[in-house]
Amino acid sequence: MNMSIRSVIIACLALAGVGAARAKQPNILFCISDDQSYAHTGANGDPVIKTPAFDRIAKEGLRFVHAFCDAPTCGPSRSAILTGQPIWRLEEAGNIHSTLPAKFSTYTALLQEAGYAVGYTGKGWSPGRLEPGGRTVNPAGREFATRTLKPPFKGMSNKDYAGNFEDFLEQVSREQPFCFWLGTHEPHRSYQAGAGKLTGKDPAKVVVPAIFPDNEIVRNDILDYFVEIEHFDQMVARAISTLEAAGQLDNTIVVVTSDHGMPFPRAKASLYDTGSRVPLAIRWPSGIQNPGRDVNAFMNLSDLAPTFLEAAGLKVPGMMTARSLLKILKGDADQNRDAAYVAMERHDGCRKGGKGYPCRSIRTKEFLYIHNFEPTRWPSGSPDALVCARSIPFGEIDSSPTKTFMMEHRNKHGVARLAELAFGIRPAEELYDLKTDPDQLNNLAGSVKMEADQKRLREQLFDHLTKTNDPRVVGGAIDWDYYPYYGKISTKGWTVATRKP
Repeated sequence: MNMSIRSVIIACLALAGVGAARAKQPNILFCISDDQSYAHTGANGDPVIKTPAFDRIAKEGLRFVHAFCDAPTCGPSRSAILTGQPIWRLEEAGNIHSTLPAKFSTYTALLQEAGYAVGYTGKGWSPGRLEPGGRTVNPAGREFATRTLKPPFKGMSNKDYAGNFEDFLEQVSREQPFCFWLGTHEPHRSYQAGAGKLTGKDPAKVVVPAIFPDNEIVRNDILDYFVEIEHFDQMVARAISTLEAAGQLDNTIVVVTSDHGMPFPRAKASLYDTGSRVPLAIRWPSGIQNPGRDVNAFMNLSDLAPTFLEAAGLKVPGMMTARSLLKILKGDADQNRDAAYVAMERHDGCRKGGKGYPCRSIRTKEFLYIHNFEPTRWPSGSPDALVCARSIPFGEIDSSPTKTFMMEHRNKHGVARLAELAFGIRPAEELYDLKTDPDQLNNLAGSVKMEADQKRLREQLFDHLTKTNDPRVVGGAIDWDYYPYYGKISTKGWTVATRKP
């Protein structure tokens, strides 16, 4: 055979091989709501909410029973998801309204370098400023935001998230793998009052968490929150339909989750389950063995970054300390996933000097143990609105009918204890026995009968923090109280604390 013809044939075969290899790389559709607790999907057992898209992904893939965010606050949680690291390793990114330093690798950038088309719509990495961290574009990818719609209720964004995903997909060649972040602003507050009732929902059927008073105000507030979750779910359903129409669904890892829990008292911006336990379902026909399973292993959302990279056949960088879920997807039992770890530093700076409420937790099947590093500070923000960047009392908790009712009736029978749990000072250590107290209302730390369990959990938590180099445990600069705050400041004269010389 002529040598030049033979060379051409070999080159063509090589190119075909590359194309085939790329075709095997899965696409990724990452769908993330804003402020949704674990309980609030149909598949997870709520009797009122309708989430057919989430339920389908869970039925045709995996439903994770013990999925936890890395931080119950938007920006830090999203930073952990992108980087595959807990927030205590991410410097400024451990705070909300901060930045994500460019030195921290993200799965999106690594996939893009490997040839993936990467984009996002809605809420990607946020809120904060990218430029101080050395970034010029949102680490979630290139933004797609052209399409809009008339939202069904006030308080919702007019972004057509699913339509923007369709625009993204149209400009990706069939041979190129893609990674898309579909992030809604819902169900972040504010809500249109009465939206739940207007959709035909019955307040009497609402399952009211034991951390809230059970009355019509709270029930209707929860219904309005449900409406916004359903809006997110409808966007996910439309995105799935787009993938099906394009013949891309079965080669796509579809993930549906939330950044942290519901925007209610003792939920968002707290380490209790209502703030840190999130819904998670993953569908990937070619990568999941025995679909339809419930996964009881514990995991954090930061585990998604190494999972995506490993699924794409890429090397996971050493700085990513989170662990890939591929073994679980393939049906292998992972005996070392018996705990999840959650943390918080500065949320909205609602204490004197804009300081945060540093805390860490370990959540196992039997217990929740929380270590509060500054127990003299107000965990939900100071009652003095003048020291809060948002100019509201207990400013770590978003304003809502539920919060207002609990504040106004905090000295009334039936509300006082719940209000104290939501707004009051907390001790350095908290321990909850989930067998007898699944709602985490009764702190058993310090009791004689729990002494051994408390010691064991404290040691397990601090061992993990030591291994992952948490400055609050291993020493070094602890700067979260002093990093710049890039959020809107409503209080005149409010400033971040400066270090004493």
